[in-house]
This record gives sequence, structure tokens and C-alpha cells, in this order.
Amino acid sequence: MADSFLDTPVEFLKGVGPERAKTLKSEFDIETFGDLLKWYPYRHVDRTRFYSTNEINADLPYVQLRGQILNFQILGKSRGQRAVAQLTDKTGNLELVWFQGLKWLSGKYLPGKEYIVFGKPTVYNGKINIAHPEVTEVKEEEIQKLNVLQPMYSSSEKARLKGLDSKGMMKLIRTLLPLAAGKIPEILPQSTVSSLKMLSREEAIMQIHFPTDTSLLRRAEARIKFEEFLMIQLRLLRVKSIRKTDFQGFDFSVVGEKFNSFYSHNLPFPLTNAQKRVIKEIRADMGSSKQMNRLLQGDVGSGKTVVALMCMLIANDNNFQACLMAPTEILATQHFQSIRELLRGLPVRIALLTGNTKQSERRILHEDLRSGNLDILIGTHALIEDEVQFRNLGLIVIDEQHRFGVEQRSKLWRKNTNPPHVLVMTATPIPRTLAMTLYGDLDTSVIDELPPGRKPIKTVHFSDTQRLRVFGFMKEQIALGRQVYVVYPLIQESEKMDYKDLMDGYESISRAFPVPDYRVSIVHGKMKPGDKDFEMQRFVRGETHIMVATTVIEVGVNVPNASVMVIESAERFGLSQLHQLRGRVGRGADQSYCILMTGHKLSKDTKLRMETMVRTNDGFEIAEVDLKLRGPGDLEGTQQSGLLGLRLADLTKDVSILQHARVVAAEILDKDPKLQMPEHSALVEELQREQSSSVNWGRIS
Repeated sequence: MADSFLDTPVEFLKGVGPERAKTLKSEFDIETFGDLLKWYPYRHVDRTRFYSTNEINADLPYVQLRGQILNFQILGKSRGQRAVAQLTDKTGNLELVWFQGLKWLSGKYLPGKEYIVFGKPTVYNGKINIAHPEVTEVKEEEIQKLNVLQPMYSSSEKARLKGLDSKGMMKLIRTLLPLAAGKIPEILPQSTVSSLKMLSREEAIMQIHFPTDTSLLRRAEARIKFEEFLMIQLRLLRVKSIRKTDFQGFDFSVVGEKFNSFYSHNLPFPLTNAQKRVIKEIRADMGSSKQMNRLLQGDVGSGKTVVALMCMLIANDNNFQACLMAPTEILATQHFQSIRELLRGLPVRIALLTGNTKQSERRILHEDLRSGNLDILIGTHALIEDEVQFRNLGLIVIDEQHRFGVEQRSKLWRKNTNPPHVLVMTATPIPRTLAMTLYGDLDTSVIDELPPGRKPIKTVHFSDTQRLRVFGFMKEQIALGRQVYVVYPLIQESEKMDYKDLMDGYESISRAFPVPDYRVSIVHGKMKPGDKDFEMQRFVRGETHIMVATTVIEVGVNVPNASVMVIESAERFGLSQLHQLRGRVGRGADQSYCILMTGHKLSKDTKLRMETMVRTNDGFEIAEVDLKLRGPGDLEGTQQSGLLGLRLADLTKDVSILQHARVVAAEILDKDPKLQMPEHSALVEELQREQSSSVNWGRIS
């Protein structure tokens, strides 16, 4: 009964009908009564309080006043017309202004009558006023209705045209709630609700829309946020549990000649304790007969590639092949060159496959893959092509995995009959809360220390007016035998402007650093791959002193001799990208520097980004600040809040609720791993209802 009510099409609610139902579906994805109940207010306005006109200032949020309208007049001509009314109470006067709907307003508000006015104070023509206020005639029954914490609902331009603004949505939900009484099932076990002293699910939904008081509103919010996080954690932890119990993996119990020879003779520097710990965790996974699905986080330069290589050698020692997929040709080539160098003298056969690999080379490569003559294949998206067939793929390493689509990764995952072990790497530190939600079904390893001998990069922030000083510093560094990156932003929407900035900057640097004393390379997205590679290689070989580039060098270029990173228009970069760019220097033993160049006028958020970069090199601290500044929606280029299905909960503000939900989810699954107990049946139904919109990361990362 309860289910059928919540699944009722929304068009059957009084006040909706077929046309509005179409709008609700297209604009808000609301199709059923249950969907409408989950259209939670984004905030509540306290209408229990009346302000006096002498208390009003433009910094206040929405306010409510009670007074008489002294006069009402239409001012101006044609398009510049506006309606102005004077509201008065015992403390003074306040102007009310309308710019639209003037014919409809004419004669509506009568001088001498008492009204309740509600709206947001603003400044117009130097005076405090309220534009387009909500005005209600004073009647006792109206005051009773208004004397509440009024919900405010998100809307859209198209929805407003159908009368579905915040007030219209409020009317629909006010109509629905009495009908829903007794028909909203409890999905949490009663023992959980009681032990956590929570509101019931029905009471929480009633109170989140029309709260009796602020205390019950907070309790309703806490209950709904907990439920949202709990559903995510149950899904993730169930997937993790199923993978560990039901998925057979290859047993890599042998640590043989290839691994040991590399460790004894080819390791370029002693492993850090963090690297040793991570390799131990991965070895335990790969030797457990269960499929590994592990996320490896490590800051730029922390030594993830060496760890990945050693894991691939374990696969080789067990007579299995391994592959590493990178998001760009530059990065794939970089991996190939550095790994080939690390393996020098060892009997490990390695190849590179990218979109630019010649057809004749591909034929040999495909044959060697199928016959097992190739141990390690490194490449780009080209690895997922159908003709790429392995003899026995045992380990997949995916670098900077957030740059690949789910379907791309799943194609690689299916390159063997039994699922290969999967190691997902990222140099973009993931905030703890985001890792617990997006990657909560993966086991996580963190390399949290840099190799010995690396000096922390010194970061400074300069404005454009200090450019000559920066040029002087660059010349000092070049005189010491160092090289310099100068990076310009590249944002798709303004590519022409960015390209102009880059070329202007290149000309300016060429004038300040003239030949023959200085040589400058330039790399940008409009260049042919061959030209780009030629310029890159000149810089790598030390033939040029300065590399002027767009963010194509964000990943993939490893030049230990480059000790200065100048980031132009740094205010146009996100924190995560600034940190990634900074990681291109500091790869040798010399002191390295990152110089952030910005204009003079900076927003509060931009100042915080610059201050954070100057203060710390800790990628995880930077990631936490980035999450707070940008919210989960923008991180890693995907709408995480939509992906996670969060309507009310906020990863930046509700960390303690998330942690609590994860603990409770683990307790529920410890008690009932398959969720087969009767007390969990409603929970299973809700999980199934939400399943269609969730992504199974554990199966396809």
C-alpha cells in the first residue's frame, strides 16, 4: 500500500495535471509522489518574526514587516516604468518597488489598509527598498498561516512560467503531505531508530518541509542526511563484501626473479617506508585468491610509478601480463620511457601503444600480446580497442583514473575471462569524505611521504606589477644551470583569448630573454603532435631554458633540472590544478620554486587559494580546502552530488554524520551480510529503488 502511494504519478495530485507533470519531470526529474516528497527545501525563512522599518538594512536576509501602504504610483515611461509604494509603521517608512506586472498591480494595494510585506532588502537609487515583495492583506487566518518557518524551494525559469516557483512548489507539497500521512514506510530497523533517538522517516519528511520549530527542523535534517549517507555506504560496502566473497581472483603467491632482480639491482633509490607499506598491502591482496580493487593515492613525486612497476613484476613472476593505461599520450610515453629505463638489463618485455602507433608496429605488438611474448603493455585509450587481446592479463594499472569514463574502464576490465587485479592510481589527493563516498568500496593505500633528498617546493605569490622582479629571478636560476616552466591557463570556453594570452606571453618572454643567451620552447594544444613532442624533447634534453606552455604539461613531463614553475593568471586555476602544476618541479635535489602570478583585484576565494598554496605542500590539506571552496559538485570534473544521489547531505559540512553512517552500515552488514533478515526488507526495497541511478565502481574501476 505504502509503495503504491509513493509510486503514484505526480500528475494525479490536485494542482498538477499533465502539463505541469511534464515540467516537473523535465526540470526536476520528479515523476511520483515519492519524488516530490524528496524535493527538500534549500532553506527556511523565519516568518515568526516581524521587523520594524527602522531595523531594515541591505545586509539582512528575507524579512517580514507589518504596516500600512501610504501611497502607490507608477513612475517612469515605457521600458523604464516601475511601481513604487511607501510602507509605513510606527518607526518609519520603507519603499516597495516593482519592475514587472505593473498592470496587474494597479489598484491592488489600497492606501490606509494594513499589509504584511515579505522580501529581501536591497538598495536602489541610494535608498533601502524591497523589490517585488510578497504582500498579504492582514487577516487573522492569514497571519496564522504565515507565522511559520517557511520553506524555500529551488525552481527554474521554465518551471516558473508554469507557476512552479518556490511558492508554487510549496503549495503542491502542502497538498501532498496530509495525503501521505501513514503511507511513508520506515526503512531503518526500529532498533537503529531507537538507539540513535531519531525521528521516524515520516515525521522527518513532514518536519523538513513544514517544521513546527527550529529544533525539530534540525532533527529532521539530521535524520534525512544520515539516511542518504547510509544508503550510499550500504551499497558500497555490500559491493566490497560481494567482491571479496564471490569474485575469484588470480593467486599471485610467487615473488620471483623479475621482482627480486629489480629490487636488488635496478631500484634507483631506497623505498620509503610508505612505499614499502603500500607494496605489502598490494602483495597481500594479490596473493589472497580474491580480485584486488585498490585505490593508490600519492602526491605528485611520491613514487607511485615504482610501486606500480613492482606490482606488475609480481604479475609477470606468476606468468601473467600487466598493462598500464594513462589518460594522455604524453603521460603514457613518459611512463613507457621511465619504466623501460628502470627495467634496463632485466628480461622483461615492454611495449607502448597509443593512437599514433604505426600500423606495422601494431601488428607485431598484437601478435606478441596474444602469444604471451609481451609482459607489460603501456598505453592510452588505445588499450581498450577490441583488437588488443592479451594471452593472460592479470593486473591492470589505471593512472589518473578520474580522466577515464566508466565504460572505457569496464572494457579494459573485460580483457580476461576472470577479472584481473585492478590498481587505480591518482596524484590528485582525494579528500577523506569524498574517498569514503565515491571510492568507499575500494581498498585504499596512501603514499604519504616523499623520497629522501627531495626539498619542499617554495611557493610565492606576486602580482603582475612585479613581473620584472620575477624575470630577474628566472635569469638567476638559468645562470645556475636550471630550467623554467611558464604556464598559461587553457579553458575551453575562452580558448581564443587563452591562445592570445599565451602568444603575448611568449613574445614578452622572448624579448626579455633574447637569443643567443637564452632559448625558449613553446607547447600548446593547437600544435601538431610531432611539433609538440619535438619542443618537449628539446626542453627535456636541456637545449632550451624556458618552456612556455598551456596546461598540457600538467601531467607527464619529468624534467629533474626544471626548478622554477611560473603560473600566469593563477587566479583562473583551481587549487587542485595549481598543486598538480607545482608538482612538475621539485623532482631533482635542487631547491625548486613555484611563482603564482595574478592581477591585483582578487576575490575572497582566490585569496584563500593563493594563501593555501603558499602555506602548504600537503596535497591532502589542499584537497580539503578545494572541497570546501568548490563543493563536491565540481571536483574531478563530475557532478559528484548528482552521482552520489545527495539531496540534503553535504560532504563538506556533514563529515561526522557520514562517518557515523559508515559505522552503522558496517554493523548492519556484519549482522546480516546479504540483508535477508525481515527487519531489513524495507531497506533492501529502498536500495533497489535507488540502484538504477548508482554507479558500481567496484566492478568497473
